[in-house]
Amino acid sequence: MSVTNTSAPAAAIDLIHLSTGGQTVSVRLRSTEPALEDLGVRYYDAEVVVSSYFVNGTVTLGFDSSDLDDWGCLLDAVAEADEEPDEEEPFTADWPRAGRSAYLRFVADDPYIVEVHDGTGTGICVAVPLDMREGWLPEAKERLAAVRAVLGA
Repeated sequence: MSVTNTSAPAAAIDLIHLSTGGQTVSVRLRSTEPALEDLGVRYYDAEVVVSSYFVNGTVTLGFDSSDLDDWGCLLDAVAEADEEPDEEEPFTADWPRAGRSAYLRFVADDPYIVEVHDGTGTGICVAVPLDMREGWLPEAKERLAAVRAVLGA
C-alpha cells in the first residue's frame, strides 16, 4: 500500500529566473490556483526571491492573468532593444505594473539591472546587476509558455 502526503507543497514553479555569477532574481508562484478570480481575471500570488553574495530576500508579488501577456510583451521589447540599442537611454520597463504590489524594473543595459521594488510595503528597492548571456530570452519565453500551460492561461 502506498500513502500520498497531500500536505507536501507542490514543486516550485518559477515564472522568471534570471541568474548569473552567483546572483539570482526569481519570481516563484506560490500556487497554481488563483488567489482570486473576478470577472474572468485570475489573480495569482507569487514571491520575488533575490539571492546574491551581498543580499538575500523575499517579497510578495501579486499579478493577474493579463500580466502574463505583459511579461511576454516585455520580453519581445527587450529582444527588439537588444537588436537596436539606444546609445543614450537603455530600455526600461516594469513588471507587473507598478503600484499594486512589489514589482520588478528591468533595465536592458550592460550589465542588465533588475530592480526589485517593494513600493507598497517597506519602500525598499534592491538593484541586482546581471551579466545576461545569450539565450536567456528564449529560455524566459519557454518558462512563460510553461507557466501559461500550468495555469491554463
